[in-house]
Amino acid sequence: MKDTDTKITSDSFIKYIQSFNLFNNTTHIEKINGIAYYINEFWTSKQRAGLFLHEISYRACFKPQLPEFFINILTSEGNWVLDPFMGRGTTPLQSVFMHRQAAGSDINPLSLLLTRPRINPPKFTDIEDRLTEIKNNFTTNISLQEELLAFYHPDTLLEILNLRSFLLENSPISGNVDPINDWIRMVALNRLTGHSAGFFSTYTLPPNQAVSISSQLKINQRLNKVPPYKDTANLILKKTRQLLKDNITHSNASFNLSISKAWELYYLNESSIDLVITSPPFLDIVNYKEDNWLRNWFAGINDNEIDLSQFKNVNDWLQMIHKVSHELSRVLKKGGYLVIEVGEVRGGKIKLEEYVWKALENLPFKPICVLINQQNFTKTSNCWGVGNNHKGTNTNRIVVAQKI
Repeated sequence: MKDTDTKITSDSFIKYIQSFNLFNNTTHIEKINGIAYYINEFWTSKQRAGLFLHEISYRACFKPQLPEFFINILTSEGNWVLDPFMGRGTTPLQSVFMHRQAAGSDINPLSLLLTRPRINPPKFTDIEDRLTEIKNNFTTNISLQEELLAFYHPDTLLEILNLRSFLLENSPISGNVDPINDWIRMVALNRLTGHSAGFFSTYTLPPNQAVSISSQLKINQRLNKVPPYKDTANLILKKTRQLLKDNITHSNASFNLSISKAWELYYLNESSIDLVITSPPFLDIVNYKEDNWLRNWFAGINDNEIDLSQFKNVNDWLQMIHKVSHELSRVLKKGGYLVIEVGEVRGGKIKLEEYVWKALENLPFKPICVLINQQNFTKTSNCWGVGNNHKGTNTNRIVVAQKI
């Protein structure tokens, strides 16, 4: 598609899906409530198959191959792609990689801090020089927050506190942001805790789930762990090398990122978006505040000021999706597409795509289909005794609709 205002027709999209056979042939299920379902492995099941810049941990994030699949089919270069539940920024980042223009937001400021630096990364040498500058100005005249010694060696904690103090003073969350400081903060946020030698902490849960201090003390006692010293600057540089392996720069990238509720996209004009690809919270599966308490502390984010959505009642979830969809109908262009990834929750008893269709009723959207991306692969859920395609969200269930 060469004309950036030309949209692929819904019939052409369905024909493409029906004939898709890169890994397997597409299976068509009989229509359910008038909606056609298509099952296939639409993108690779391999872990870490995307570009290195995507390799930032965040709970309940989808793989970059998901937005890549739809961006490739449903947009042209220069089109605007939006994710109003941005998370770690997979959709905006993949959009920029594919020469589209990226829009994204999240109610959690942490999302902006994880996404923005990777849109246009600084040079490695500049990062290295800045870390040296920061380290040369470290002070021992800083109060150790002793409760955090459950995670860190005293000297490591001193480095973390100095780095945090420098970033809070010199790099605001929004406004006039230094891109080098922004990058260092992003990497540090992802090295705070983890289960390998590449993290600042002693052994703990994967980096997208910071346990409580009391839980970490129990882990230390059970495993007889004493936090070892970690050189924070070296670990930041090590992760930076990995993220920059593809040597990708986006100095001319157009993007519009914000902190906002998904139903209040004040930063976007009417009919400005060509494609929405997003994944809202799946009811009460993930507690983002608890998981990110340490990251929020490091970034100076007050958890109590973030109105994160967590729904135990599916009807409340439906009302939220309706509000979001109403706002998306404002910002989407006529003929633009809405792609919403959901999952089976509560043991498969609740299929959220059915509630998405209810939420879209009386809004200017035409239902196209549901894609079920069925894959066999190992997920971190296996460490909790969750088998592949048995529990959890190993199948992506994707609602596709078009604005009319």
